[in-house]
Amino acid sequence: MGRKMDMMDVIRRRHSVRQYLDKPIPQEIRNQLDAYTESLNGKGSLHIQILYDEPVCFNSRKAHYGKFENANNYIAMIGKSSPDLEERCGYYGEMLVLKAQELGLNTCWVALTHGKSKAVVSAGEKEVIIISLGYGKAQGTAHRGKSASDVCSLTPYTPEWYKRGIESALLAPTAINQQKFRFERNGNRVAAKAGLIGPCLKIDLGIVKCHFEIGAGKENFEWA
Repeated sequence: MGRKMDMMDVIRRRHSVRQYLDKPIPQEIRNQLDAYTESLNGKGSLHIQILYDEPVCFNSRKAHYGKFENANNYIAMIGKSSPDLEERCGYYGEMLVLKAQELGLNTCWVALTHGKSKAVVSAGEKEVIIISLGYGKAQGTAHRGKSASDVCSLTPYTPEWYKRGIESALLAPTAINQQKFRFERNGNRVAAKAGLIGPCLKIDLGIVKCHFEIGAGKENFEWA
């Protein structure tokens, strides 16, 4: 239980950050992030890459429009094209985002407001999204969001693990804070559904499912 609550603390502290200090990420931290990335690539059948000390991607008109500053490191979410690629990129990308937060770094999911990344995209692969990475000038702020009853049905008999999962899911970052997802429960079987209209919905669904698992505890349910 201790570890899970630690992760909930990391989730609560993590907010999107676009302005970073001009401070390199130490080699020791890079080693930990790279090792974790390698393990996620294996689990998720992905080709996630972290690019350090690469200021060009965020030195574009789009990035200036997005108010990015000193965004010299980023994570490229890449994998072989498939129907569930975006959802997997959301799920495993958020695991990496939370790992970075745990290691004292800040992040921001970035769909459009960046230039061309320097990641290696092999034949048959697709770069889905990138995540800026570094030491934030500030820690970011929470945004007003939906309530639990907006995204699921609760009754007096709803189990605590499900409520914790929903609480965690509501703290997940989603594109333009849209929170277009819904959960349904039948016993210990849980279904998560993406919204129908909006940007990055499948990526958001992966992020939200990652959060739900951490809050609810994988041992308490199975995905429907």
